Amino acid sequence: MAKIIAVDDSLADLKLVASILGNANHNVVLCVNGDGVEEVAQRENPDLILMDVVMPNRNGYEILRKLRRDPATASIPVCIVSSKQEPSDIEWGKRQGAAAYLPKPYTPAALIQTVAQLVTK
Repeated sequence: MAKIIAVDDSLADLKLVASILGNANHNVVLCVNGDGVEEVAQRENPDLILMDVVMPNRNGYEILRKLRRDPATASIPVCIVSSKQEPSDIEWGKRQGAAAYLPKPYTPAALIQTVAQLVTK
C-alpha cells in the first residue's frame, strides 16, 4: 500500500483516481487546484504524486519545478496525468522532473500499472 497525493482541478477526476487506487489498497490524499500541494507533500511524505498540468493559478509544471527545488520533496516521484499528450508535452514534463507521464483518458489498469512501477523504484 502506497500513500499517493492526487492533484487536479477536476473533482470528478480526483474522485476517479481515489476510487481506482483505493480499490487497489492505496491511501490517496486529494488536492484540488494544486493550492498548497507543496505543504501537503512535506506533511504527508507520499510515495508518489499524481498531478494534472492544466489548473488555475499555477500549472502542474510550475508546481513540479517547485517540488524539485525543495530538498524535502525533491525525491518524491511525480507522474503527470494530463490530457496534454503531444510528444512535446510529454518531453517537457519529463524535463521538468516528472518520473512518468500518463495521458488522459486512461484505463484503471494503466493507472494501477503506472503507480506500481513508480512506487517500487
